[in-house]
Amino acid sequence: MPKITFLPHEELCPKGIEIEAVSGSSILEVALNNGIALEHACGEKAACTTCHVIIRKGFGSLVEASEKEEDMLDRAWGLEMTSRLSCQTKVGQEDLTIQIPKYTLNLAKEHH
Repeated sequence: MPKITFLPHEELCPKGIEIEAVSGSSILEVALNNGIALEHACGEKAACTTCHVIIRKGFGSLVEASEKEEDMLDRAWGLEMTSRLSCQTKVGQEDLTIQIPKYTLNLAKEHH
């Protein structure tokens, strides 16, 4: 089973965590199933950027992002070359290291 290492994030995962993940599950599913409350405002439809993550290790092992995901990523805060939407990114066979950005753009939440 591949391991996913979530780097420390001040609010969501202060100490960081290493998790064994099932290949084929999304990074978001792995996070939520292990107590990391990663935002996902659009219900995993690739219609927002709240679940944006940066792949620090293992990016090359992932299936390429769809055009829809790429279009949404263009709107993400702190976009990097290895950014992905965690709801759309499936775990493959290789270990991954994930950084959760410090900020996220949640327009629905910010307008209330």
